[in-house]
Amino acid sequence: MTDGGYLELSALEFHVMLALVAEPLYGYAIKEAVVSESSGALQPHAGSLYRVLARLMQWKLVTEIEAEPDAPPHPGLARKYYALTPRGRKALGAAARRLKQSARLAEERLGIVVGGR
Repeated sequence: MTDGGYLELSALEFHVMLALVAEPLYGYAIKEAVVSESSGALQPHAGSLYRVLARLMQWKLVTEIEAEPDAPPHPGLARKYYALTPRGRKALGAAARRLKQSARLAEERLGIVVGGR
């Protein structure tokens, strides 16, 4: 789970947190953002999405918050909104840097020319 004090995030954990960078979202909106931002590579089911959210909350990377007063009402149960914590932002940034370094290493080893060089 940890690597030198940083959490190793799964692809789904990473994309859930990425979806929460701009604003708090409720479960279905998170799912839609993950599907869209992963170009359909990730298609989380409700059970797996809520397990990931529970784990991220346990790690204090995500928190549950109250809905904005002007949020449209939902005809069913009240929506739960989730937000990225400051610790979550730091963990997401660290994960993004590790991914970037790993991608750079893979490109070098595969002889891929990046940026038309």
